[in-house]
Amino acid sequence: MSAWQTERPNRTDRIVIVGGGQAGCQAVASLRDEGYAGDLTLVGEEPFLPYQRPPLSKAYLQGKVERERLFLRSESFYRQHDCALRLGVPVSAIDRTARVVRLQDGEALAYDRLLLATGATARHVRVPGADLEGLHYLRTIADAEQLRCKLHRGRRLAIVGGGYIGLEVAAVAAAWGLKVTVFEALERPMARVVSPAVSHFFTAVHRAAGVAILLGTRLEQFAGAGHLTGIRAGGELYPADVALIGVGAAANDSLAKAAGLATDDGIIVDAFTQTSDPHVFAAGDCTRHPSPYGGSHRLECVQNAVDQAKHAALAMLDRPKPYAEVPWFWSDQFQTKLQIAGLARADDVLVVRGDADSQRFCVFHLRSDVISAVEAINSPPDYMAGRKLIEAKRRVAPERLADCTRPVKSLLDA
Repeated sequence: MSAWQTERPNRTDRIVIVGGGQAGCQAVASLRDEGYAGDLTLVGEEPFLPYQRPPLSKAYLQGKVERERLFLRSESFYRQHDCALRLGVPVSAIDRTARVVRLQDGEALAYDRLLLATGATARHVRVPGADLEGLHYLRTIADAEQLRCKLHRGRRLAIVGGGYIGLEVAAVAAAWGLKVTVFEALERPMARVVSPAVSHFFTAVHRAAGVAILLGTRLEQFAGAGHLTGIRAGGELYPADVALIGVGAAANDSLAKAAGLATDDGIIVDAFTQTSDPHVFAAGDCTRHPSPYGGSHRLECVQNAVDQAKHAALAMLDRPKPYAEVPWFWSDQFQTKLQIAGLARADDVLVVRGDADSQRFCVFHLRSDVISAVEAINSPPDYMAGRKLIEAKRRVAPERLADCTRPVKSLLDA
């Protein structure tokens, strides 16, 4: 039986949102837009208004964006939407029996519906020397500001992990004149999220800019006495003054787990964002939700946080709508923009459109000639057309996708 066929709670006079990111902010806007007129409170562990995280490894790290421009909404937005803010106060526990959120400062917030938008946290490495000074993670405003202070011309920056965060920071640091080395345990960078063609393209871009990318090289130890002086990886010792660890993120699901909610590397929700408790919902990076391809997955992207929060607002107001949006992602490295839509699988048929040497090409992923994902390098029109083809589940012959004389958008009318 679907969760929505079970008995539903009747009152929605008090909604509490835990989490000060994209999902939490969107939930405030959506609840009021959908006509919710009850009490609304947003709790954020950090002392800042809800803010966007993607610029932390790019424009904000570079100093091109002021802190205030990170904030998704101004403080007046929350006043106008009659949303009480509790910022800089972590939640200590959720009492599901009493329906109360307990804060570390002793305050207790009663709720009729609760939305967990707790996001994710950077995964920490556990090797000798991991407690030395000079090691950094990048997930918060404070992390970005501390790292920025250490990035000086001529310094040797070691980056552990060749994913989005690692390569974006590598691009910033290399442009500033640092000596950058990326250590990636797998055989190609961003291997879990992009196709081989895109991995190889970005490897070439970084190496041309002076970034050393060491593939198939596993971290063994951080060297130094009190402060980092080097990294031992792949049996070799490499000198380093600063290190950034970018080995992925883990869902912030410990609060939910302690409250007895079902979790599995994320808070388990159904297609309507409901958790195992009919009064509690979850949205964003912290959730594990049904995949349109079967099973479940956890996504870390702005699109998922925003769209899932919209669905959570409807669900909390007893107007559930199944969440099945096409996910999309992006990354800016040097002068190159990568845009991705859809979810790839290892058994996809790959069609490359264009030439990597031109710095503009796409990789389409097909299953039975239906486009399931698109990766676009400096190709916004092809990316947008690809997204629409994914949503339409349009069947397209591979040779037509590869034909650069025909715009991708023309396939929408075929």
